Amino acid sequence: METGPMHNRRQRQVLVFFVCLSMSWGSADLGPYSVVEETEKGSFVANLAKDLELGLAEMATRAVRIIYQGNKEHLQLKVQTGDLLLNEKLDREELCGTTEPCILHFQVLMEKPLEIFQAELRVKDINDHSPVFNEREIILKILENSPTGTAFPLSNALDLDVGSNNIQNYTISPNFHFRVITHNRSDGRKYPELVLDKELDREEEPEISLTLTALDGGSPPRYGTAQVRIEVVDINDNAPQFQHLLYEVHIPENSPVGSLVVTVSAIDVDSGLYGKISYTFFQPSEDISKTLEVNPETGEIRLRKQIDFETVLSYEVDVKATDGGGLSGKCTLLLQVVDVNDNPPEVTVSALTSPIPENSHEIAVAVFSVSDPDSGDNGKTTSSIQDDLPFLLKPSVKNFYTLVTDRTLDREERAEYNITITVTDMGTPRLKTEHNITVLVADVNDNAPAFTQTSYTLWVRENNSPALHIGSVSATDTDAGANAQVTYSLLPPPDPLLPLASLVSINPDNGHLFALTSLDYEALRAFEFRVGATDRGSPALSSQALVRVLVADANDNAPFVLYPLQNASAPCTELVPRAAEPGYLVTKVVAVDGDAGQNAWLSYQLLKATEPGLFGVWAHNGEVRTARLLSERDAPKQRLVVLVKDNGEPPLSASVTLHVLLVDGFSQPYLPPPEAEAAAAAPADPLTVYLVVALASVSSLFLFSVLVFVAVRLCRRGGAGSAGRCPVPEGHFPGHLVDVSGTGTLSQSYQYEVCLMGGTGTNEFKFLKPILPNFSSKGIVREVEENPSFQGSVGI
Repeated sequence: METGPMHNRRQRQVLVFFVCLSMSWGSADLGPYSVVEETEKGSFVANLAKDLELGLAEMATRAVRIIYQGNKEHLQLKVQTGDLLLNEKLDREELCGTTEPCILHFQVLMEKPLEIFQAELRVKDINDHSPVFNEREIILKILENSPTGTAFPLSNALDLDVGSNNIQNYTISPNFHFRVITHNRSDGRKYPELVLDKELDREEEPEISLTLTALDGGSPPRYGTAQVRIEVVDINDNAPQFQHLLYEVHIPENSPVGSLVVTVSAIDVDSGLYGKISYTFFQPSEDISKTLEVNPETGEIRLRKQIDFETVLSYEVDVKATDGGGLSGKCTLLLQVVDVNDNPPEVTVSALTSPIPENSHEIAVAVFSVSDPDSGDNGKTTSSIQDDLPFLLKPSVKNFYTLVTDRTLDREERAEYNITITVTDMGTPRLKTEHNITVLVADVNDNAPAFTQTSYTLWVRENNSPALHIGSVSATDTDAGANAQVTYSLLPPPDPLLPLASLVSINPDNGHLFALTSLDYEALRAFEFRVGATDRGSPALSSQALVRVLVADANDNAPFVLYPLQNASAPCTELVPRAAEPGYLVTKVVAVDGDAGQNAWLSYQLLKATEPGLFGVWAHNGEVRTARLLSERDAPKQRLVVLVKDNGEPPLSASVTLHVLLVDGFSQPYLPPPEAEAAAAAPADPLTVYLVVALASVSSLFLFSVLVFVAVRLCRRGGAGSAGRCPVPEGHFPGHLVDVSGTGTLSQSYQYEVCLMGGTGTNEFKFLKPILPNFSSKGIVREVEENPSFQGSVGI
């Protein structure tokens, strides 16, 4: 065996096979390699590693393998050593028949980068077959008057070997009358003819037996023999003669069985039995006998079976015409099979990559070869795929094609492609073959999760239970697999003072949001934060959305009374003159509610009163006003309970107690109520003590000034009293404030009242200026009873 050098090697960069960025294609020829037939399995053919100029490690890395036509694995590659070995014992006659040379084509495919090398293995013939005659005995009838030099055809032997191992010569056993001449046919086969060298005499020797030997050219030569029995026939003057010694016929391969091939015709001028001709094939091969048949009477030759141009290109057979006297003539039929386009192209996929990653440019998807056993234009092919696909066919070496991506693929746009490879030949009619392959697009993490909304607004009613589900956020990812699995998380709030981790939590798997604590509308009415959605790709992609949480108010705060204060050390008493008209503003209850909306709408109503109907409360502003005119029958001390109620559901309320003192002219002394005395006895807080001390100081100073003023006036009146009573201005004065003793001084029980009106922003000081009328006690009492509404006041 011998190994030819590597030649015509070239390389060029094209694409990647799997996830690689590039792959080089090359075309070159290896060999030819040769092996003798019948060599044992596992025998060494060649070292591919040496021919490919690759190391053993690189052989494995590049996944070198053998591609065969027709899936017949005659060879095997041992990657560990780089040796090309026989995978089976080869029989040249079985593989190639009579074709010489016998060449088996195969390809060597390498990946990373991809290279394809054409190679061929030549199977050499050995002389392992002997010549064989189809007939062990050949009978010839020869007229005794046959002239010398007449040639008589003999059956040729068959030898399955080719070349020099085929039949090279025919010999005949020694005799006095005949010799053998070896002739060559157009197809290279040799056949014998028996030539008469000496005239025959039937009466002297009616039958002659000879041995015909066929010798091949092998070393040592092989041979086969057949017996030739010659019967010397009495004179039949004329042998049949064909009109043409060679009939050359062309017939299409798709001709139906029984089709007429040709009609041969021979003429015998003899008459009677010697002129009757019958036709037969002379020494037909087994294939001829199965393919053709001849009508012995008419000479019509017809097809016995379907012929195939791809199997046999031509047939050659001798037709013998024999008359009744045993004389015969011979012609040759050369049948040329005409190729028709009866074989569709064949597609063989050598490599297929699926799935392929998206966003990659120019990836080799498949490598395939195209073959058509027809000839000429019938065997020429064109390959194509659908126009609407992002793929492209690139021709490679010797009917090999590469299917590559024409642009980057997007799995989200299309995850699967069904590609139809259409191969059409150039024959008439055109035949085509369609081969379907499915290419899947592998996902790449190129899409970030997208929220269904850019912002979410969630409402939560305050006083919620902890771990309450308050809403959900949702994001989708158009990728697949782990690239589409979304994980949710809370992002740090922009306000670092917002304790987001203690307020809400998020389920990382489904985006459900939960309130961790009970929310208070009055403390936190709203807050916002961002949530993130991150996929599990590599690298991971994420997006954000804004979440606003609005706390809905609940009626959980009762109204709170700002004025009058209920926790003061002493209640504040409101003074109302008895002469007040209906609608007189006594005071105003001021209250607030920590809730919002209708929960903070307050209404006021009089819950209890010492004198029902005397006072009224405006429902919307809390103003306490007189409802009618005051009378002497009304108790001077009035206690009112005002109810402040919100508009929530259920409504909450608070009450406040008002003390109202009805006075005549604001000069009637009054005693504080017992509850005020008890409150005064109780320890006061520092602020109340300071207020009381300040008020007492101011009141003492003022009272001292008044006493000095009164003392001066009394002294003046005392000087004038020696002459008589001092005149007094006319007018009415309450009887209980009149000097009934006639001394002209006020009663010792006369008191002043000072009231600080909280919430008004001003302090009001009310006092009564004494008026001393010069009336008798009876007259004074009467006047007081008749004028109860007399008042006098000065405000500072």
